[in-house]
Amino acid sequence: MRGGDLVMDITVVPGGEEIYEVKAGENLSRIAAKYPGMTWKKIFEANKDKLKDPDLIYPGQKLTIPL
Repeated sequence: MRGGDLVMDITVVPGGEEIYEVKAGENLSRIAAKYPGMTWKKIFEANKDKLKDPDLIYPGQKLTIPL
């Protein structure tokens, strides 16, 4: 087999998560727009242990983004 014959099949499996650091001026809707199919509500639900109000997030805060 030659290197040119190699075929890779990479699949992203739902159910993972990513840690996102909030930047100045962002809100949950802006963050959600960076991830296809994501909504601010999904981010809020995944971070209920860190967030009491979806409108109160701070630069530097680390949020879990469900994938």
